[in-house]
This record gives sequence, C-alpha cells and structure tokens, in this order.
Amino acid sequence: MTEFAPTAPDVAVLFEGGGMRAVHSAGVVETLLEAGIHGGLAAGISAGATHVANYLSRDGARARNSFVELAADPNFGDWRSFARGKGLFNAEYIYEQTGLPDQALPFDFETYRSSATTARIGTFRCSDGATVFWTDEDAATMGDLMRMVRSSSTMPVWMPPVLIDGEYYVDGALGQDGGIPLSAAREEGYERFLVVLTQQRGYRKVPPRRLTPFYRSYFRRFPAVGEALLRRWALYNETLDEIEELEEAGAAVVFRPERTMIRSYERRVDRLAEAYVLGREQARREVDTWLEFCGL
Repeated sequence: MTEFAPTAPDVAVLFEGGGMRAVHSAGVVETLLEAGIHGGLAAGISAGATHVANYLSRDGARARNSFVELAADPNFGDWRSFARGKGLFNAEYIYEQTGLPDQALPFDFETYRSSATTARIGTFRCSDGATVFWTDEDAATMGDLMRMVRSSSTMPVWMPPVLIDGEYYVDGALGQDGGIPLSAAREEGYERFLVVLTQQRGYRKVPPRRLTPFYRSYFRRFPAVGEALLRRWALYNETLDEIEELEEAGAAVVFRPERTMIRSYERRVDRLAEAYVLGREQARREVDTWLEFCGL
C-alpha cells in the first residue's frame, strides 16, 4: 500500500465543527487538496471530524456532497426521525451507512489509511466529561472510523448518544477546547497551525442562562453533559483568544468565513450550495497565504 507523506509535516490542520455551517469549510478541504497542502496532523471536532475523514481520503467532492447534496436525501433526518429516537439528523444513516459501497457517499477507506498524516477526532465521554481524541489506532475499520466521526458529531438533545466499547459519547464541542481541537495538536507537539473556523471574525459565544434548568434536568443521567453545555461558551472563547494570539505571533493562519449565512441545522440545498460557493471562492483567494505559511 502506497503511503501518502505530508507535504507540510510541521503544520497541524484544525477543523472546527458547527453543524451545517461547516459547508463553508468544504470549499477549504477541496482547495487544500488541489494545492497539495497535507499537514502532519489533521484534527476535527463535530462536523469538523467529517472534514478530517474527507481530507485524509483526498476526496474533495465528498467534502462538498456531505454538506450539500446529502441534505436532500430523504433519509437525512427531520422531526419524524427525531420522534422515532434516531435524531433530528439521522446520524446512524449519515455516518455509518452512506459511506458504504454503492451508497450515497462511498468512502475511500484505503486512501484514508494510506495517509501518513496523523488523525485526531475529538469527542466527549458522557460518564465523566472527559475529552477523548480518537487516534489512527482506534480506526481499524471504516466502521470504527465512521462511528467515531458520528460520536464527535452527536449534538446533545437533538441526537442520541453513541455507544462505543461500553461508554456513551456526544459532540466533541463540549470538550476542553469548546469545539476547536487546538489541544490535540499541542499534545502532539505541534507549534504551527492552519485553523479552519466556521464563524466570522470577532464572533464570541455568550452564556446560555435561560437553558440552565433545562440542561440540568434533561441530563440527569449524564450530569457531565449538562454542565459541559453550560460552560462551553467560556472554553470556546478561550480557545479563540489563544488562536488569535497564535495568529498575531505568526504561528497560525486562520480561515474565517467572510459571510456566515448558514445555521447549524440548515437543510435547504440551495442555501447550502450558495454557502459552499462562498467558502470555495474565499479559500481560493487565501490559498497563496496558506502555501507560503506551509513553505510550499
């Protein structure tokens, strides 16, 4: 099996989540692949985990289709699937079925495994609130990988938690970084970062004060989830502050969508397609800066 070596081995490529807002980042994935920018590490949380999978499998078309065409699939999910306990987004179908051969989004697992870029997929363990970053060793099969991507992308309340090896997991955005996997790269020793965000410059989260009683009541079985939802805003803002400091120091380049027109639960294909084009065009304008940063 041919191994695909990183072209920028000292750079970590980080993908933020954000549900369907990550459609902007699909254009970034395509542009990175076209430009031959392959970092030494690729880490993603929530919807960003899908981008890691597509980036390492070198499938730009799948990156787009995962956030545009798939939204028109009748099995994508809605209030009916939510009522049946499968989630507002039918995660089992989206992550564990569409990538199979002859399905909606066939996944090239062989190419994924051939990449010498290290992968990290962040998720949140419900029992104790630990942040878990799945590694290459955890993904022995495509089924393993897609279940991990699903666990990272499972929005609390709207999607059922995912059971892996006797533990339940939900959206990695609840973890220590607040949704941007900076700590995963730092733990691996990286000091230079290409960061792909899904919010505009200057965005910061605010505390969810009105939801406090609901979260604590709804997550009585997993109180760590409720508490994490209440503190996520602070962790997220702290990570953004760190990224801005790295950017000012020349240790990071950051993609931020110039125009955010998509909410996390958007499913109108025309709106998603428009947002994808905006992200793709912006990425093409910025790619020379990325190439210079990566020494390419």
